Order: sequence, then C-alpha cells, then structure tokens
Amino acid sequence: QVHLAESGGGLVQAGASLRLSCAVSGRTVDNYHMGWFRQAPGKEREFVAAISWRTDSTYYIDSVKGRFTISRDNAKNTVYLQMNSLKPEDTANYYCAAAWSGTSYGRLHMEREYTYWGQGTQVTVSS
Repeated sequence: QVHLAESGGGLVQAGASLRLSCAVSGRTVDNYHMGWFRQAPGKEREFVAAISWRTDSTYYIDSVKGRFTISRDNAKNTVYLQMNSLKPEDTANYYCAAAWSGTSYGRLHMEREYTYWGQGTQVTVSS
C-alpha cells in the first residue's frame, strides 16, 4: 500500500509563491509517475502537473506553464510542486497522486490512470 501526504498549502496574496510537498511512504517514489491535481469549489478535479518515473520528464497544464515546477527527491521519497506568481484562479485543494510506472506518458493527465491519492492541501490565493 502506498500512502501520500501533502503539505505546504496556505493563504497567500496574488503574486506570492508556495511549495507543496508530497511525502510518499510504503513504496519508493521512483517506482511511480507522480502527479498533482487540483479541485476548486464547484469544479471538477483537473490535472496540474506530472513527472515521469524514469526520465523525470515533466508535463503541465497550459495555465501553469512557466509558473509551476514539479520535481522529485528520490532520496527523501518526496515530490514537490513549486508554485510561483500565484493567481486567485489557482485557489483549490491540491492533490498528489501516483500512477504505476507502466502508464503511458500520454495518459498522465488522466485522473483515472492514478492509483494512489493523498488527502489534499488547500491553497487560497487572495487578490
């Protein structure tokens, strides 16, 4: 069983930065593709970013490209989401998720490809 625990959320003003962390236990993080999703009130959960298990290739939704960076520290079994230049529309509950390494890179934006999920951490950006 893989357990994911997010942290680092909070209330910030527009333009500020936050770094979310996702601590992975139960298995080593380098066996999985890792992703971040978010869900705003009244909206469906959406893909934000992913990092592949072997090549560390990264993928982002267009609205966060150039502002967010996903990374992983295999030694700490942790995945990060560095969020810069935050906007009010980034306000959401952010979830970390793990997908089996056999998942095609082209499917990493799909919620159903992820097997394990954290409980989420709230990010609120005020204008």
